Amino acid sequence: MKTLIKNGTLVTAAETFAADVLVDDGKIVLLGNDLPAGDAAVVDAKGRFLLPGGIDVHTHVDMPTAVTRTADDFYTAHKAAAFGGTTCHLDFVMQGKGQSLRQAIDEWHAHSDPKAVVDYGFHVAITDLTESVLNEIPQMGREGVTSLKLFMAYKETLQVDDTTLFKTLMKAAENGMLVMVHAENGDAIDVLVKEAVTKGHLAPEWHAHTRPAWAEAEATMRAVALAGIAGAPLYVVHVSNAMAADQLAYGRAHGLPVMGETCLQYFFFTVDNLRQPDGAKFVCSPPLRTAADGAALWQAIRNNTLQVISTDHCPFMFDGTQEIEYEGKKFKMPGKELGKDNFAKIPNGIPGLGDRMPILWTHGVGKGHLSLNRMVEVCCTNPAKIFGLYPRKGTLVVGSDADIVIWDPTMKKTMGVKTSHHRLDYNLYEGWEVTGYPEKVFVRGSLLVDGEVWHGEPGGGQWLPRSSHTPIL
Repeated sequence: MKTLIKNGTLVTAAETFAADVLVDDGKIVLLGNDLPAGDAAVVDAKGRFLLPGGIDVHTHVDMPTAVTRTADDFYTAHKAAAFGGTTCHLDFVMQGKGQSLRQAIDEWHAHSDPKAVVDYGFHVAITDLTESVLNEIPQMGREGVTSLKLFMAYKETLQVDDTTLFKTLMKAAENGMLVMVHAENGDAIDVLVKEAVTKGHLAPEWHAHTRPAWAEAEATMRAVALAGIAGAPLYVVHVSNAMAADQLAYGRAHGLPVMGETCLQYFFFTVDNLRQPDGAKFVCSPPLRTAADGAALWQAIRNNTLQVISTDHCPFMFDGTQEIEYEGKKFKMPGKELGKDNFAKIPNGIPGLGDRMPILWTHGVGKGHLSLNRMVEVCCTNPAKIFGLYPRKGTLVVGSDADIVIWDPTMKKTMGVKTSHHRLDYNLYEGWEVTGYPEKVFVRGSLLVDGEVWHGEPGGGQWLPRSSHTPIL
C-alpha cells in the first residue's frame, strides 16, 4: 500500500525543508513538493515536522538478573518506544558464564522475535572470554552482530580484566567490529561498597558515594588508552560526568578512534534525587552526578565529544510486591524493594525508552541546549551510522525505511506512567509538561501509533543484521 504524507516540514541531521514523502512497500520512494497522490492514501502533515524514527542503541529489555528481571518485555518496551517516537533499538545480549555467544544470541532471539513490534538489533556482552568465544567473534560479525560490550565494573559478576578487554579490542579491530565499554573501576567500587555497608551507610545516596566520578574517569581513560594501543575503535556507554567526557576529548584530540554516548537522565537528575524518600527509583550505574556535570554533558553533545544520546533503558519495578495492570493483564515482578534496607541490593537501572524524544524536544531543544537538527543527529542519524544501519535507518531519504514520526510541535502532554506506556509502576518524569509530541508513528510504512490509538502487533518488528562499518564521527 502506498502512503503520501503531504505538507510536512522534513528534518534531517543537516537540513530542514518543506516536503511531501511518498512511501511504497515500506520504503521512501520519492521526496518533493506538491506530489500527486495517485492511488496512495494521503496523510496531511500541515504544521507538523517529519522526523526519522528515533534509534536507541542502549537498552536492556526482558533481561534476567540474579534475583529478578527487567519489567519490560519486547512487546511492552516496543509499545513505549513507538509512542515516544522511537522506531528502532539495539539491545544487549548478555552472555552467561560458560555460554557460547551463539547460545546467548539464540536465547535473546527466543524471547524477542515473537513479541517485537518495532525493529531491533543486538549487541553482545562478553562476560566469559574463553579461547572458543574469542574465535566466535568474527562469525558473529558476519551474521550482523557487529558490536561487542565489555563491563569494567560489577566485580564477581560481569567485570572483565584488562587482558580480556585488550584481546577483544584487537579481535574486533581485525574484523571491522566495534567494542563498547561500561567504564567504571569495579575494583575500587567493590572496596568502597563493602566499606560503606560495614559502616552502616545503607541509604540509596550511598550508591553514588561508592561509585565516584573518578572511578568512571579512570576507567574511561584506561579504555581509551587500550583502544589506542590496539588500534581499535571504541564506544564508551552512558558517560555521566565531565571528567569522563574529558578523557574521550583527550583521546579524540590525539587522533584515537573513540566515541561516546550519554543518557537522558544525566541531564536532568542529580545525586540529590537519591536522597528523596523514593531515591531507589533513581539508582542506575554510573550514578547520577551534579548539575555541573549535566551542563558539561550538554556541552559535550554540542561540541561532538559525545555523539549519541541514548537511555540505558533498564526498568525495574519500584515496588515489586504490588501488582500492576497492563493492557488488562496483571503483572508482578520483584524490583527495587529488594534493596530497601541496603543500597547495594537495589537493582541498578531506570526506564526511559519512551521518554527520550519528547523530553529532549521540550527540555533540550526548547531550552536551547541543542538544535532540532542536532537532536535528530544524536538520536537518529549518528546511532545509525555508528552501528551499521545507515542509510536504511536514521534519516529520511529515498531508499530509506519509512520509519517516520509526524511530530506535532503544539501538542501538550503530561509525562508519566500512563503516557510512557512502559510496563512499570513509576516514571522518572511523572508530571513533567511537554509541548511537542508524536502524532503518528510509522515503522517501514506501517502505522503503529495514531494519536492515542495503538496498531502494533507482536511479531511485526524485524531483527536487523548490521553492517560491520563503524565510522568514527
